[in-house]
Amino acid sequence: MLTVEHLAKSYGAKQAVVDVSLSVRAGEVVGLLGPNGAGKSTTVAMICGLVVPDAGRVLIDGQSIDADDSPVKCRIGLVPQDISLFEDFAARGNLELFGALNGIHGALLKERVDAALELVGLADRVRDKPSSYSGGMKRRLNIAAALVHDPDLLILDEPTVGIDPQSRNAIFDNLEALAARGKAIVYTTHYMEEAERLADRIVIVDHGRIVACDTPAVLKRTLGSTGVVTLEIGGTVDVAALLGEPGVTRAEQKDDTLTLGIADLGASLPHVMTWLAARGHPIRRIATSQPNLEDVFLSLTGRQLRD
Repeated sequence: MLTVEHLAKSYGAKQAVVDVSLSVRAGEVVGLLGPNGAGKSTTVAMICGLVVPDAGRVLIDGQSIDADDSPVKCRIGLVPQDISLFEDFAARGNLELFGALNGIHGALLKERVDAALELVGLADRVRDKPSSYSGGMKRRLNIAAALVHDPDLLILDEPTVGIDPQSRNAIFDNLEALAARGKAIVYTTHYMEEAERLADRIVIVDHGRIVACDTPAVLKRTLGSTGVVTLEIGGTVDVAALLGEPGVTRAEQKDDTLTLGIADLGASLPHVMTWLAARGHPIRRIATSQPNLEDVFLSLTGRQLRD
């Protein structure tokens, strides 16, 4: 449904996006992750036709979106990070406006508005203005506005920022239902647990380039470890030397926290603890876990998602 080929964009001497290519199939959710300034927003803007790329192209179901008035753009639904609603229009009025802007009128528009409001759980608040809504309800109405013209591709730019867990779960349920209906979905987020739950594939972007693209399970296997060990420790560890020890696949220290990737917790962890104790590093606290997307992200970029 979406094909992105070799996109590039610079602002002066700064390269915001460098040779980005990706694809999204109908019914698939692709998570787009990257630290702040990694090029996600510029990539999304080019996919939507809001920013003209310096190189490359975007195809929706094989059709280019290079012209400003390209009708294929109506097959895209965009949910921006900033809520884009008319606060003093009723919920129905907002959706009728967005539907009309996409060429939907009459009985079909009423049907689409009703369906979108029902999907996001706001059918009982149809006459109320967004100014009376909670933050989570506004987010859900923002999604409905992107759905009212029944797009084939839905792009969501951090749609759960600043909302409560109940509203976040409602949005997740909506997106899973839309994917089951065959919608292609691109989802950018600052929350790894959201990507873990929703995404069939993950695209990780750093410094304007794609550094990884695969399923969450495959990405986690790239770490080469069966467990992650986090230790609160005294002193500065010789990380390079520790990486040479049997079974240690990753070692990073930040302040008093040492994070290790261990190939076999049962066989290797006792040796690592003995190694640390012999070098005068008291262990004050220890926790183990399975590798997750946060570990993958740190391994590939060296940065937290919110850096």
